[in-house]
Amino acid sequence: MAKVEIYTTPTCPYCHAAKALLTEKGAEFTEITVLDPALREKMTQRAHGRRTVPQIFIGDTHVGGYDDMAALDRQGGLDPLLAP
Repeated sequence: MAKVEIYTTPTCPYCHAAKALLTEKGAEFTEITVLDPALREKMTQRAHGRRTVPQIFIGDTHVGGYDDMAALDRQGGLDPLLAP
């Protein structure tokens, strides 16, 4: 499987939904909690200015947030990104 990184906060329902979808797909992921301002700034830079969580990266691809990833999945584009 591709390397998956997800930036989250503990109480974000969209973060929980994104992690559930990735788990359903059998994807292992690294979760980065952005309560630390320095980590949030790093996320913002990687996500081209987006400050909301979650922000999801699969390999070198910035997928976006949960809604973006769910839409990608409905269009059949998520599984190919997750494939090794």
